[in-house]
Amino acid sequence: MSEVRVHNFAISLDGFATGEGQAAGAPFGHAGERLHEWMFATRFWHQMVGDRGGSAGTDNAFAERYGPGIGAEIMGAGKFGPPGWQDDPGYQGAWGPNPPFHTPVFVLTHRPRPSIEMAGGTTFHFLDATPGEALAQARKAADGQDVRIGGGPTVVRDFLTAGLVDHMHVVQVPIVLGRGVRLWNGLEALEETYDIEAVSTPGGVTHLTFTAKPR
Repeated sequence: MSEVRVHNFAISLDGFATGEGQAAGAPFGHAGERLHEWMFATRFWHQMVGDRGGSAGTDNAFAERYGPGIGAEIMGAGKFGPPGWQDDPGYQGAWGPNPPFHTPVFVLTHRPRPSIEMAGGTTFHFLDATPGEALAQARKAADGQDVRIGGGPTVVRDFLTAGLVDHMHVVQVPIVLGRGVRLWNGLEALEETYDIEAVSTPGGVTHLTFTAKPR
């Protein structure tokens, strides 16, 4: 069976994956882009935005695992757009006409709408579903490839709580946010069900990989 994976998911030292005060011009609230500066410096990111340059070290090696083998993504409403996007029937996501996913993407929302087909192979589907129900649809669409859980923190946490994540890559960034949405709430003793490895890099971040133990 295909695996369920999380990649390049950044958190602060105190466990926040997004800050407080999310809005159209501030998708990560008061955190700004500080959680993702490590990735902006990599060759992976420069290639994503059609640029040359970027580091090819350890941070890049982790970052570029994001895409290979992924056939579908599941994300939450908060990743798809800022608060209130459901009130705009013409809203098509935060990435422009050619989103970076290039696969079917399943957006979890309590207010579903018709699917949106975008350039580059991305089609957004909107579901009001449990993690298990959403995963069943995403696996079918992925056609044997893996499914990526794209965030935000509440969605990742829900899939972890349901025992549905096979591999997770979390990047701990050396900043303290103090407020926002934490990843780890309610996930006590996660180490009992995952083998965990930590790798620190010269860029100042720590890459944590969680691999599910045999069930």
